[in-house]
Amino acid sequence: MIYFDNAATTRALPAVAEKMSTMLCEQYGNPASVSAMGLAAEKEIRNAAEIIARGIHCKYDEVFFTSGGTEGDNWAIYGTAEGYKRQGQHFITTEIEHPAVKNPMKLLEEKGAEVTWLKVDRQGHISLEELANAIRPDTVLVSTILVNNETGTVQDAAAIGKLIKEKNPQCLYHVDAVQAFGKYPIDVEKMKIDLLTMSGHKIHGPKGVGMLYMRKGLKVKPLMLGGGQQRGQRPGTENGPGAAALGVACDEAFKSMKESIAHVREVKQTLLEGILALPDTQLNGDSLEEASPYVLNVTFKGLRSEVLLHALESKGIVVSAGSACDSKKKVGSPVLTAMGLPFSEIEGAIRFSFCRYNTVEEAKECLKALEELVPFFRKYNR
Repeated sequence: MIYFDNAATTRALPAVAEKMSTMLCEQYGNPASVSAMGLAAEKEIRNAAEIIARGIHCKYDEVFFTSGGTEGDNWAIYGTAEGYKRQGQHFITTEIEHPAVKNPMKLLEEKGAEVTWLKVDRQGHISLEELANAIRPDTVLVSTILVNNETGTVQDAAAIGKLIKEKNPQCLYHVDAVQAFGKYPIDVEKMKIDLLTMSGHKIHGPKGVGMLYMRKGLKVKPLMLGGGQQRGQRPGTENGPGAAALGVACDEAFKSMKESIAHVREVKQTLLEGILALPDTQLNGDSLEEASPYVLNVTFKGLRSEVLLHALESKGIVVSAGSACDSKKKVGSPVLTAMGLPFSEIEGAIRFSFCRYNTVEEAKECLKALEELVPFFRKYNR
């Protein structure tokens, strides 16, 4: 099988599975307990937090373990809204965010808050000028995705963070780094990021565990009430196995980041150049040089993405539809729609997403399949 759907999830590293097994079956003490087993579990969690902190240039006690990216995004948004009520209720985000950001923002609107939705260009970039004009004295949070999960477009987080603090030093900056963490250099200090979310299963870690970085001193409220775990911010018995295994995945991702980026870019380039050699194909999003090497979105004009997806799957190649389309309603991917693509281009969009364990040979095998399937389906579509 060729697995080109790594933006959806990744295969866990053997070392990750081994760490989880050890924590579940041997070091299974409650981290809140003062017993030797409890202290050993707490030490594992602390070690994972320190690994993450070193990787993104923050302090270990600014790392909070969550159930994943969705919880982290919700916590950052709702926690800020609750904690900064007196400062204001104006929020800024973009039209191409993940639903874990878009839907909480929509709920805030329903409850009376004001949300400014920034538009993007054809490549998926926001306008810094539009952002500057949108920031007000009562703006409490700007939330942007770092690497878009559908197209791989990278927002300039450093420029955004700098601009926010120049316009309103009290405004917080949240970054959804689920598709960037461990794959793209992140320095929360230099980028002036106050809140950042990630998810373990996107970097060969376990599902059901993630992390929210929260700058020390913020008034962000917890999502839940309960015990005093995680410095009173995230109550409930800590997921020691998940946190420890996440630390293993993060450590490996940080160590191999530079080499992985170069390798994955070669895989992506091989596939992209071959696809664009086929008639009536187009790249959606930023250029090969500017976009994340881990995500590739391409339209095969005149084809339905679902048809091509299942045909590739029959040949042992797993990819993702670039959108979940309803042809009767002519509704497509909100991300591609926001970028200005017509439905005729959206309905043929396929996302290929890679990891450091994919190979150039796999890209060539995928191209062989596409060279056979695309002309075949086009013949019957005309």
